[in-house]
Amino acid sequence: MVLAALDSPLLRMTQETPTQYWNDSCAVEELAYAVERGATGATSNPSIVLEVLKKEADHWVPRVHEVAAANPTWSELDITWAIVEEMAARGAAVLQPVYERRHGLAGRLSLQINPANHRHPRRMVEQAVRFHGLAPNMQVKFPATAAGMAGIEEATARGVSINATVSFTVPQAIAAAEAVERGLARRVAAGEDTSTMSPIVTIMIGRLDDWMKVLVERDNLSVHPDAPNWAGIAAFKRAYAIFRERGYRSRLLAAAYRHRLHWTELVGGDVSMTMPHAWQVRFNASGIVPQPRMDVPVDPALVSDLYDRVPDFRRAYEPDGLAPEEFESFGASARTLRAFVKSYHDLQGAIRDLILPDPDVRPR
Repeated sequence: MVLAALDSPLLRMTQETPTQYWNDSCAVEELAYAVERGATGATSNPSIVLEVLKKEADHWVPRVHEVAAANPTWSELDITWAIVEEMAARGAAVLQPVYERRHGLAGRLSLQINPANHRHPRRMVEQAVRFHGLAPNMQVKFPATAAGMAGIEEATARGVSINATVSFTVPQAIAAAEAVERGLARRVAAGEDTSTMSPIVTIMIGRLDDWMKVLVERDNLSVHPDAPNWAGIAAFKRAYAIFRERGYRSRLLAAAYRHRLHWTELVGGDVSMTMPHAWQVRFNASGIVPQPRMDVPVDPALVSDLYDRVPDFRRAYEPDGLAPEEFESFGASARTLRAFVKSYHDLQGAIRDLILPDPDVRPR
């Protein structure tokens, strides 16, 4: 471990509290930086894969051409998924020592299933099982929709460590944790091992904040200007208390970082955080000494302001605020699913441009 890593506030957090963090990318250089500073996982999705394709172009552009040449009948879709899977396995290899050191309970690469299949449990499960076999330390991301809950239960029963994503609310987190519990119970009843499974339930706290800000402007609401920046933190802390009370075996993970409170206010919890590389660098240069604050409640006045004035905050904050059939249409969910599906098509387009360049554009 290099000397700079020893002064890392994030490393200090992982050494002095139960809080873990992940690298919100599978780019190997960024992942190595994170692991050196205590990171215990990483994540991927179509937009991340597209970013890595660009960041690591020297590696991936020739590789796309190699895969295409070796498989002349493959479609651009086939080649896209081959690259996605290879990129995930490459990132998982960086995390393999962490996985072995933690006896399978950390050190996983979290890979998102095809977001276009968010309404189809069987297709999600089939792809999850395939991803599970790419490396010993794979984790598979399912959307926290009604169809996703069915997929989470079935995949868990088949031994897949899942990560519930496209998740912003307390009711989504609870439903995902319950689906995991049902899957684990089925697996135990079948005489199968669950000792090294490490299910994750994500709350995308920054995207809940984003949705509150959209609603404030769209619906001309008068809320305290600080309140929307605390919406995701408030929901996460409420979910954390419920998870502890009910003994769920899933670990909560905070995602979609927007500001430093998304880090400092969650320190001390037995949770994980997934941070983009740029935020890690910023936090490590901050000089902030991380102090446990997970059990410090959000200012009740700010919570009340959101609760009284923004109906979607009530739906996000109350354990029964949303029914499963409403998960997909909740504003933050719909916005994120649309973004993920678009990123998936953008990724296909980038692969297409590599294997079938536009003849109207002069080569560089």
